[in-house]
Amino acid sequence: MKYSNLIIFVSELLGTFGLLVAATGSIVYDSSLGNTLGPIFVAAIHFLGLAIVVYAFGKYSMAHFNPAVTIGYFISGYIKAKALPVYFVAQAIGAFLGTFFVKYVIGSYAELGLNFPNYSYSIPLFYGVEIIATILLMGVILTVVHIKGLNKLTGIAIGGIIALDVYFLGPISGASMNPIRSLTPAIVSGIPDDLWLFLTAPFIGSAIVGVVYYKKFSKFKYQE
Repeated sequence: MKYSNLIIFVSELLGTFGLLVAATGSIVYDSSLGNTLGPIFVAAIHFLGLAIVVYAFGKYSMAHFNPAVTIGYFISGYIKAKALPVYFVAQAIGAFLGTFFVKYVIGSYAELGLNFPNYSYSIPLFYGVEIIATILLMGVILTVVHIKGLNKLTGIAIGGIIALDVYFLGPISGASMNPIRSLTPAIVSGIPDDLWLFLTAPFIGSAIVGVVYYKKFSKFKYQE
C-alpha cells in the first residue's frame, strides 16, 4: 500500500526521534551513572529502540530514519527523487527533537551521545570501518525488504545489525552509520569536529549497496 507524504513524514519524524533517544540517550544515561552499565547496555538499547521504531513505523515509511539509508533506497530504486525532501526534512526535525529530549530529560552527559572516531587508529582505517558499518546496515535492510519472507524479522534484523556494529565497530569509528544521528548532537553540544566523517562515510557505504542492489535486482524494485 502506498501512503501519503504526510503519513510518511510523520512516521519518519517519530521514528528518527525514537532512534535518537535510544542511540544517544543510552550513552548519556550510562555516562550519568559513571559508565557502570557499559557497551553491552548501550548496544542492547540500540537494538531495542530500533526494533520498536521499525515495527511501529516501517509499514508506513519503510523505516529509513537515516538520510544515508534514504539515499540507499533511492539508488536501489525503491523511492523516487521527489520523495527525498519529505524524508530528509522529517529526519532532521525528528533528530533535533530527539537530541533536545535527551538533553533536557536524560541529561547533558557525554556531549549528548556524540559520535567520535578513535584517533589512535589511522584515518583511512576508521573511515573505512565507518563505510563497512554502513554497508552492513544497508545490506541487511535491503535483504529483509527484498526477501518477503523476512518481513516479520525486519525490526530484529535491523536493530540487531546496528547493535552489533555499535558494539564491535563503535570503538574504532564511532559506528554512526547515520549522518543526522551524528549531526544534531554535534550542533547542540557545539562540538562539530568529527562531522566530516559522519557526513560522508555513511553515504558512501549506503550508495555502494544501493548500486549493487540496483544492478543485480533492479527488475524487482517497486513500481510507482
